[in-house]
Amino acid sequence: MRDIRVYVDAPITAGRPLTIKEDTAHYLLRVLRLTAGRVIHLFNGRGGYFIATVIETDKRSLTLAPETFVNDEKESVLQLTLVQGISRGRKMDYTIQKAVELGVSRIVPLVTEFSNVRLTEERAPARLAHWRKIAVGACEQCGRNRVPEILPPLGLRDWLDQDRSGTRLVLHPCARTTLRDVAAPVGTLALLAGPEGGLSDNDLNAACSGGYRPVSLGPRILRTETAAVAALAVSQGLWGDLL
Repeated sequence: MRDIRVYVDAPITAGRPLTIKEDTAHYLLRVLRLTAGRVIHLFNGRGGYFIATVIETDKRSLTLAPETFVNDEKESVLQLTLVQGISRGRKMDYTIQKAVELGVSRIVPLVTEFSNVRLTEERAPARLAHWRKIAVGACEQCGRNRVPEILPPLGLRDWLDQDRSGTRLVLHPCARTTLRDVAAPVGTLALLAGPEGGLSDNDLNAACSGGYRPVSLGPRILRTETAAVAALAVSQGLWGDLL
């Protein structure tokens, strides 16, 4: 029987019962059909997890008893930031999910000149909450106990003004340099990937002026969601913990 891992946005203390309600409780009770006595892993994104036992359930909530704390870390030695041009719907969800599984520490949703998705001030908070939920689910699945930071959507120039990454690379199919040609990153590695329409000349020039170096992923042109995931996987293979 597989371990069930549950994220809660709350302090967890051994010996202090914790009640879970709303969507998480519905999933645990109706989908996984947890009952009293079941042991699960409980984490809150601050590192490590607790072994907890279900002690009580009702129709809309369940109460857990956190017991032993396990100081378990799955974080990569490579500090990765994915700067991702916002893509449509499930493509962006897929990119975020796989980026979390591949060990990114931060994701920056980026509004670029060719972005097809335009988030209004009213829609942006809901979309950000949705992306963060995707990230939490990926952590529950892959064993990570720290949830990567997802910044609110930013324009390219706004991001460049605050970017402090040590090594900065922008994915571009016409670049002559590949990831294999890049020296081991110093500090945080930032990978910038365009949306479905790619990066405009203006965006690429701005990124390069902001310290980003163009790199290619080979002779084939990849979709935005493929390019980001491939670049993260190769980076982890070259300099991180993907064996």
